[in-house]
Amino acid sequence: MQIAVIDYARNVLGLEKANSTEFDSNTPHPVIHIMDDQKTVTDKGATMRLGACPCRLKAGSASRIAYDKEEVSERHRHRFEFNNQFRDELEAAGLMVAGVNPERDLVEIVEVKDHPWFVAVQFHPEFQSKPTKAHPLFAAFIEATLTRKLAGNETVRES
Repeated sequence: MQIAVIDYARNVLGLEKANSTEFDSNTPHPVIHIMDDQKTVTDKGATMRLGACPCRLKAGSASRIAYDKEEVSERHRHRFEFNNQFRDELEAAGLMVAGVNPERDLVEIVEVKDHPWFVAVQFHPEFQSKPTKAHPLFAAFIEATLTRKLAGNETVRES
């Protein structure tokens, strides 16, 4: 999600130097920045945002449809987050904030409106996916891909 937000800010909003402060501490547009509670951490061992955290899903979003519920819990492992100072500007440009931590107002999921499937997440859905039971977002992605292909709208070159 972090790289997707940087790319969207650069290529849709035109903020050419948008970045994460993890990569460029002097970026004029820090669309991703270190979490407030991580700024004073000096001991980096197991001190990042870890474990399961709640995420409230926006009604009508692809994520909400995929999960078929209003709130989910997903595993995290990071120190950097979406910078809410850019939230209104990014949303006005079509980047939907589709999932938010209800306790801390942290953006957990972004989607691109009017896109066949563009869902980017801050957490790690791969930790909850199994060969016989795909994570809801993975299953929905595959379903959207197959639906698009069957409709004759392939965007991926076939070999």
